[in-house]
Amino acid sequence: MIELIVIAVVIVVPAMWLYSLYAGVIRNKNSVREALSGIDVQLKKRHDLVPNILTIAKKFMEHENEIFTKVTELRTKAMQAPSGSKERFEAEGMLDNLMGKLIVSVENYPQLKSDATMVQAMQTYNEVEEHISAARRFYNSALTQLRNSVMIFPGSLFAGLATEEMQYSYFEAAEADRAAVDASAYL
Repeated sequence: MIELIVIAVVIVVPAMWLYSLYAGVIRNKNSVREALSGIDVQLKKRHDLVPNILTIAKKFMEHENEIFTKVTELRTKAMQAPSGSKERFEAEGMLDNLMGKLIVSVENYPQLKSDATMVQAMQTYNEVEEHISAARRFYNSALTQLRNSVMIFPGSLFAGLATEEMQYSYFEAAEADRAAVDASAYL
């Protein structure tokens, strides 16, 4: 009887331990996919909102066609890039930067700035940007957790389960966003 208990402990305990490692990697892998999906949902909201903002702005900003064209091109490029890829994050960063320039340009058009539809669209855009930022933080955290779980032994025994997700890029701020702000440019 004691031999059976010893054998059970020698076999069952390591099996349960390996299973818990395996389940942890799978949980972390699914968290990364969920986080990436969360980013995609928020980016979809932004992509749906951008044409509305451009349509409203075009009524008042007749001389800003170049920025409208660039925003449209970047939106298309961002939507076509693979989810989780560095290309996608770069395109989204450039789109975000250009939308910031568009918003600054709106300040030069008092009628547009006071248009109720534009005010609502800009508020919605700001909310979507905050949600994108939160989703990106969650994604980076989930990706770090997954990478830690499969890079540190004994979780590395199950690294093959997360090969695709290990290729994903972290969301990183663009170089322009990291530079010091020159306040004199805004005065």
